[in-house]
Amino acid sequence: MSYQAGQRVALVHTSDPHTLLRPGDTGTVRRHDQRHNTVEVTWDSGSTLSMCLDTDDRIEHTTTPPATGGLAGEATGLATTLQRIRAAGTEAGRTAAERWARHTIGPRAGGDTRLAARRILAGIRSGDPAVLDVLPHFTWAGESVDTTGWELYANATGDVSGWFGLPIRERDEAMTVYRDAFDTAAADRVAELCHLAASPTGRDVSHLHPDRIRIGGVGVFSGEWALTAGPDGDDRIGVGFVGTLIDHWNGWAVFSCTRPVAEAIVADQRRHRDQYRHSMREQGVPENDLDRRVDEALADLTFNGDVIVTDQRVLSDDPEAIDHITPDADGRYVVMGYSWCWEAVDPYACDQIVGDLPYPDQA
Repeated sequence: MSYQAGQRVALVHTSDPHTLLRPGDTGTVRRHDQRHNTVEVTWDSGSTLSMCLDTDDRIEHTTTPPATGGLAGEATGLATTLQRIRAAGTEAGRTAAERWARHTIGPRAGGDTRLAARRILAGIRSGDPAVLDVLPHFTWAGESVDTTGWELYANATGDVSGWFGLPIRERDEAMTVYRDAFDTAAADRVAELCHLAASPTGRDVSHLHPDRIRIGGVGVFSGEWALTAGPDGDDRIGVGFVGTLIDHWNGWAVFSCTRPVAEAIVADQRRHRDQYRHSMREQGVPENDLDRRVDEALADLTFNGDVIVTDQRVLSDDPEAIDHITPDADGRYVVMGYSWCWEAVDPYACDQIVGDLPYPDQA
């Protein structure tokens, strides 16, 4: 759980043996350091004891209003100011990220922007300093902290004179809140934009990651026959097919798909057969033996009306190995569902995706 500056909280438990705070005491959040999971609170009693949530300290949200005047009133005023500064930092961070992205993965960038976006996302996930260090970060290079702080404070609050009336500790806290909000928002926005740039569809498809696909859910499916080596030596998938996961078979996925997707699977198999035929021809296989060699290696799929005919007689050495795949009542097909080793794949690893992808609230 996260806490924002200005939120009201009540003490549930603390292991501090010296505090006068008791369960039920209320206060106002000044800052939540999520890295150390510590919440800085100005308690209505005047205490400023921080809560270390990774130990035995516990707090909960409350709607109890703060008392007026005194330290509590000051804390509420500071918390409101910090909220505005946080919002300003968030907005500035997102703006900086969008400006940065235009020159890195956007219209002003050169080269393969999809590849660049994939590399940036990989670096963010792995914590690669070579990537993280070039992301937008808040800096006041060339200006004094007070000059920068005054400008940020005035822009966020509309108060052009209040900055220099703040104690040094509160100025430092305000700068920390702004910097953290800026850097977090910038990194999050860069990731969002990279997901869009890296997507083969131009949309964020992270909700279709294989780890999220369950029976009845929509995903993107392919097999090892579609794997190719990417520019960085990573595995790429030539084409993925959109379908609904309906079963598992020996650890592999079984999915249903629409007629256009089924047609694309049949066409893709035809392409693989043509490529294999070409490679056999280049290796010197006689023309009159090419059909047999191709049929030994790859099933032959064709449409006959609404039915997919699968011919694996030579491949299986079985003269009866001809099957017919018919659509269900909704016109959907299960193409080689209990025969081929299909699996759900990461859409971002695909160079092309065939089929209609659902939006996050439809998946």
